[in-house]
Amino acid sequence: MATVLVTGGSGFIGSYCILQLLQQGHEVRTTVRNLSREPEVREMLKTGGVDAGARLSFFAADLSADAGWAEAAAGCDYVLHVASPIPPGVPKDENELIVPAREGALRVLRAARDAGVKRVVLTSSFAAIGYGYGRSKTSFDETDWTKLEGDDVSAYTKSKAIAERAAWDFLAREGGSLELATVNPVGVLGPVLGPDYSASILLVKRLLDGAMPGTPKFCFGLVDVRDVADLHIRAMTDPAAKGERFIATGGDFVMMHDIALVLRKRLGEAGRKAPARQLPNWLVRLVALRMPELKVLTPELGKVKNATSAKAKRLLGWSPRTPEESIVDTAESLLRLGL
Repeated sequence: MATVLVTGGSGFIGSYCILQLLQQGHEVRTTVRNLSREPEVREMLKTGGVDAGARLSFFAADLSADAGWAEAAAGCDYVLHVASPIPPGVPKDENELIVPAREGALRVLRAARDAGVKRVVLTSSFAAIGYGYGRSKTSFDETDWTKLEGDDVSAYTKSKAIAERAAWDFLAREGGSLELATVNPVGVLGPVLGPDYSASILLVKRLLDGAMPGTPKFCFGLVDVRDVADLHIRAMTDPAAKGERFIATGGDFVMMHDIALVLRKRLGEAGRKAPARQLPNWLVRLVALRMPELKVLTPELGKVKNATSAKAKRLLGWSPRTPEESIVDTAESLLRLGL
């Protein structure tokens, strides 16, 4: 069994990585920005069926500062760098996202290298792969990189692409014996363990609440958080993962309309508020003039994309759940926890 550091343990993906590592018998450390979050993280793990006890320890560390990272990494065999800055709104300056994402990744890699860690698995994103191509490309794999000059490249998208590039450049230039693999998930769904969850979950919540009169014509991939955590752990230990990127998607990309229809079909009365109609693109663009978070997405209206996770399946034996299963499990957990 190994000692593994998971950065950002209070987050949606981070908490599931901790959960599965503990279930497999590993010793786990995690970083949080404030140690006051320890009880909350432990409670989420209990919701997931694990009482962590002494096999989980907490370290205070922030992506924007050097303090705490050397101590957190000391004595670790592996690091899962899951933590990533996500602002509550659209930043006025894209560097508010880009700088902490890039510098945070480099801080973790330096600490891992200096501590003699065997391998770091970095949580990147499909955002680092499939943007900036306009309509000229509809299917993506791990050989693709987001084109930063594209009109559909938001500050968040740019931050993920730049941070991952910086990580690979660091490894080539000064990584020493350290190994690196990246996991690039699409939109992450799955059962929530508490109120701290991904932006993709918020989409399901809004569909369930009836907060949307109809669905914009957005197309995106879905993957279950349990499978994302599983892929991180496979990439951590499998020799075949060294130096590789892995797209994490549960299947073909779907329209937002498809998600709403799954909720209506599978949840009965609880899903009746999910909208049954699609909104015309002109109306979504009009509404976006008053909603910055929606305006960021409008370049994606009507675009059809897809990506394959064949590489993760072939090299690592990964077998993800279907998008429909993830959608239903997400919704049922939100209902169960009163969220």
